[in-house]
Formats: sequence, structure tokens, C-alpha cells
Amino acid sequence: MNTQTTSPETFVNTKILMTASAGLMGLLGLGVSLFPDEILQSFGTQPEGAPAVLIQLAGVFYMSFALLNWMAREKLIGGIYSRPVAMGNVVHFLAGSIVFVKHLTGSPLLVPFSIVAGVYALFAATFGTVAFAGGQSCG
Repeated sequence: MNTQTTSPETFVNTKILMTASAGLMGLLGLGVSLFPDEILQSFGTQPEGAPAVLIQLAGVFYMSFALLNWMAREKLIGGIYSRPVAMGNVVHFLAGSIVFVKHLTGSPLLVPFSIVAGVYALFAATFGTVAFAGGQSCG
């Protein structure tokens, strides 16, 4: 049971947050792992050599991070013991949102990149709140 009090401004239900981020990354990882050729071809890249290896490695990364978040969903996130999990998520989602925003200009995938950038920015802000503003609830 969570005996710490949090103010309404910083309260984040981390169980829901961790479950949602695990689901998002699991879906992305599965999609990238199952359809690397199609993804590369949609960007005009031949599905062979280094790009094929890198996209499959990205799928493994997403599935691994999804597993980490799924297994940590019952823990207090943002405290001293699970702070590395919160910080890893902050860095991933913040850097990811920056990458997507950077590639919005002139991209033929403007709408999908905008949606993903928005979702990533939302997760970055929420994990930032958990890591830096004391959102230490396990729900």
C-alpha cells in the first residue's frame, strides 16, 4: 500500500502509465520485427544489408523495453529503487519525440509522424513528471 502522499498536480498512476508504455512498445516491437521489409520499402530503402539488421534490432529493443515496463508496472516508479526505469523511459520518449518532430518537415508521412510524435511527447512529459516531480503511485 502506498503511504506516501502526493499532491494532485504531480499524481500519476504509474501502473497505468507502465502498462500503456509496455503496450505501445510491444506493439511497435512486434510490428517492426514481423514486417521489417515492408517498413523499409515504405521509406524507399531496400530491405537488405545494414538497414535490415538495424530495423530488426530496433524491434528487439522495443520488445525488451516493453518487457521491462511490463515487469516493473507493479513497482513504485520514481523512487530510488525504480528511478533507472523512469529515467530510461524519459530519455527514450523525449529523444524519440525529438527525432519524430525533426523528421516532420517535408516528410510524406506527416500525419503518422505527427501522431507518433504527440504520443511520444505525452509519454515523455508523464515519465518526466514521475521522475522529477514525485509522481510515485503504483495505483
